[in-house]
Amino acid sequence: MTATLTPFQNPLGTPRTRAVHRAIADARRGVPVVLAARNPLILAPAETVGAEGLRLIDLLSTGEASLLLAPSRAAAILKHDVPQTVPAIALKLARPLIDADSLKRAADPTMEQILPSFETITPPVEAEAALALGKLARLLPAMVAAPVRPGWASRKEGADLLSVPAADLLAYPLELASTLMKVAEVSVPLDAARDARLVAFRALDQGIEHMAILVGEPEKQDAPLVRLHSECFTGDLLGSLRCDCGPQLQGAIARMGQEGHGAVLYLAQEGRGIGLINKLRAYTLQDEGLDTLDANKALGWQADERNFHIAAAMLEALGIEKIRLLTNNPEKVASLRACGINITERVPHQFDPNGVNNSYLETKAKRFGHLLG
Repeated sequence: MTATLTPFQNPLGTPRTRAVHRAIADARRGVPVVLAARNPLILAPAETVGAEGLRLIDLLSTGEASLLLAPSRAAAILKHDVPQTVPAIALKLARPLIDADSLKRAADPTMEQILPSFETITPPVEAEAALALGKLARLLPAMVAAPVRPGWASRKEGADLLSVPAADLLAYPLELASTLMKVAEVSVPLDAARDARLVAFRALDQGIEHMAILVGEPEKQDAPLVRLHSECFTGDLLGSLRCDCGPQLQGAIARMGQEGHGAVLYLAQEGRGIGLINKLRAYTLQDEGLDTLDANKALGWQADERNFHIAAAMLEALGIEKIRLLTNNPEKVASLRACGINITERVPHQFDPNGVNNSYLETKAKRFGHLLG
């Protein structure tokens, strides 16, 4: 491997990682966080902030307050084009900050779009890190932000607020992968693979576990068949016809059962990394006419937000250094190779459309570059 992750040894994590973990938890509760940087900000997610959080931002900030949005979401609100190569667009917010409901509607295009008029202002330098916090919390990437007032921490209202370095938020996905640890392993015979084992991995954030489904002994093979499968509650568990995830998962296990060896890495990265709730929101937008790529972008996410360093760390922990990758996605091959994985072959993994997912598969081919047909 060319890019080896250094295993993380401290079970408590460093003060830096603990600060990111708390920032994520506070963001999900709507508690403001101070973003430490040359020009520090106080911010909170538009999706979760309430009256008390807005009051704290008003009290502890100075200068202009703004709603930071991904360019794709800002363009929809402003009803005109905006630069798509910048990390964020800033919409000026009137003081005092009291209208939490409008902020939620501005963040979420699936809600009724009765919104005030907005004007754009220059976004803060740390806008990218601000949106990164929302994404790490699996919230909509829309943040209420303002320059924090000097001396904020010495004021009674600011005493309990967390300060987290902007750089730590941006570095966190790679650092998280380095903390991945095996926590359980057990034999689980499957219909298509009687000698299957499950290996559970957990990262330092104690988030949803990632699983490896091992068939036979792939760690002892020269280049075993490996499938990276992002969890899909609707497709894998419910048998949804909107996607091809269920057949891909079961087909991968069956193929490995036939070969005698293989590994499915079942990654807790629902909806190409946006989370289950946001995937359901994307489904709502798809029902209104958007395809799967544009629906993700309309919510403020990139087309694919997955962290493939997680998969690389799992393979390293399993002792699998060289693989044949079961995928139709050339970008997945490139991303894994960039993480240092030796891929000897891309093995196609295609299933026929079912009459419901036809346009979904067409989008995967035309817009994501999947090699289908």
